Amino acid sequence: MKRIGVFTSGGDSPGMNACIRAVVRASIYHNVEIFGIKRGYNGMINGEIFQMESTSVSNIIQKGGTILKSARSKEFLTKEGRKKAYEQLQKHGIEGLVAIGGNGTFTGASIFYEEYGIPILGAPGTIDNDLYGTDYTIGYDTAVNTALDAIDKIRDTADSHERLFFVEVMGRDSGYIAIPCAIGGGAEVAMIPEQLTSIESVIESLSVGRNRFKTSFVIVIAEGEKEGNSTIIARKVAEALPNMDMRVTILGHVQRGGSPTASDRMLASQLGIACVEGLINGRANEMAGIINSELTFTPFIDTITKKKVINPTYTRMVSILSV
Repeated sequence: MKRIGVFTSGGDSPGMNACIRAVVRASIYHNVEIFGIKRGYNGMINGEIFQMESTSVSNIIQKGGTILKSARSKEFLTKEGRKKAYEQLQKHGIEGLVAIGGNGTFTGASIFYEEYGIPILGAPGTIDNDLYGTDYTIGYDTAVNTALDAIDKIRDTADSHERLFFVEVMGRDSGYIAIPCAIGGGAEVAMIPEQLTSIESVIESLSVGRNRFKTSFVIVIAEGEKEGNSTIIARKVAEALPNMDMRVTILGHVQRGGSPTASDRMLASQLGIACVEGLINGRANEMAGIINSELTFTPFIDTITKKKVINPTYTRMVSILSV
């Protein structure tokens, strides 16, 4: 393999730049030409492809976001769009791809590989940590620490005003951000998509807390919680407990930004190198990940279709520690 392309796709996550850097420098180390593809599959279709050098990735390891930009591509969902992308890769002589992204990115990569046979390896870049085949995804640790820092500040004002705060964190289908934030932030309740937490049980927890003379409360809610978003849940609780002073805080996209933690930089660097060396060694249609501190490769089809479950010990910890 003489030429590799690298791109980022889907939602951005802290550490993507560190992964791009690792892909570029690992390629150069192995005497492989490396090309950056801007704006994900859209850029691939439109030919936004350029050769990268070692200096192309200087001074980016500490930066959030992605220097290659990211976009979601409706055109790539069509056969015509994928044909254009393939023709652009052929035009530049690119023989393999490193895709940095999440579930949607790898779904597109798997279809593209089946149709055109271009070897693709994926590096899991998503703050949600919901991809099967790796213990942690690039950006997850940073997102949790960003959210936890905000919750610590909210806890201060909750305590000062004797209030109940509903804090909504990201996680449309996953509670992986909510659970450590609830444990680390001393929350009374964590509400996540994987486990139904009824409004009645929330009200009971708050009532028990007040009977134990607690005066402030924090409830962490993943945005995909089955009872609804934080505003809906707060309204339902307020109807049952009208005398409680309540506020809602939605952390939103602040969780995606910022300088990546040391853990995310290490993970991104390790997986970026693994993807390059995997392509050189003939691997394809797989995601690189770390399980129990060991490098693994998981077929895209498993990453896409298999559910990554939350350890029930963690949800139990929230209940125990909120007493």
